[in-house]
Amino acid sequence: MTFDAILKDLKSKKYSPIYLLHGDESYYIDKISNYIEKNVLDEGEKAFNQAVLYGKDTEFKTVVDEARQFPMMSSYRVVVIKEAQDMRTLKNLVTYAENPSPQSIVVINHKHKKFDSRTKLAKAIKANGVLFESKKLYDNQVSSWVSNYVLEKGFSIAPDAAMMTAEFLGTDLNKIANEMDKVIVNLKEERTISADLIKEMVGISKDYNVFELQKAIGTMNTEKVFRIVDYFAANPKSNPLVMVLSNLYGYFSKVYIAAYHGKKNDNELKGLLGLPTPYFVKDYRIAAKNFKGQRLIKIFEALKQADLKSKGVGARNMEGRAILRDFMITVFYG
Repeated sequence: MTFDAILKDLKSKKYSPIYLLHGDESYYIDKISNYIEKNVLDEGEKAFNQAVLYGKDTEFKTVVDEARQFPMMSSYRVVVIKEAQDMRTLKNLVTYAENPSPQSIVVINHKHKKFDSRTKLAKAIKANGVLFESKKLYDNQVSSWVSNYVLEKGFSIAPDAAMMTAEFLGTDLNKIANEMDKVIVNLKEERTISADLIKEMVGISKDYNVFELQKAIGTMNTEKVFRIVDYFAANPKSNPLVMVLSNLYGYFSKVYIAAYHGKKNDNELKGLLGLPTPYFVKDYRIAAKNFKGQRLIKIFEALKQADLKSKGVGARNMEGRAILRDFMITVFYG
């Protein structure tokens, strides 16, 4: 089942007796589990019918004992296992999963990694309940996710602001949601979140950020590029080298796509680039004219070397500033 389908059923009070929520993206796991924890029982029922357990301190027998009890003055018992990836005897729940109590709702939160769907436990839960894998978004999906998240809150966000948020915050959806909530709370009469507001509220430097770096690279503004590189080196905590290199890889990957598919129209190219709007296509077309063919191949090779150097391979104690500067020299003069 999809996240939307699961949440729709929950809101319609269609409950399954057992849920296994697993995967690399904790955001959707938290949303489903928290909804069940907060909404299935009212406050008076929770005291006698809701148990929250933690995997590291829990054995499967405890879970089964909790789930097999009859509800007191309620239609259901709710048993939530948090951090189930730390539960040593988790797979022993297979016997319960094969015959779960219809009066209990057991929620297993298995975060930060995929649970093996080939196990007997996973197959039993899939047959008798809900098996849901929460996957990380790809980089090119994040800006659209940001736009949809804000829209669901009753606001909108400018395309460049959504792109900037995605570039700066990466794919951590919990972090993005928290930052967007903070921005929305501080909106006054505006209904649209601008790039300037993102810079102000999320703590992105107005002139020195990855978004501006990409634009400067694409337009061959070498002076601005090296100025931003120096700023990043002086502020490594807010601009970690690994994040900068990751963003540059994503950027040049899009430039490569734009160069290879240059004859397609803006709407077609938007889809290939994973952009939320054709508005940004022109920027990648400009960059594709400046970087193509063998030059792009050299850039990707230089990115690989920069990544290795950042990990101390072949360049012990080399500073981030030097690594980025060497890379940019290859980009523009290599």
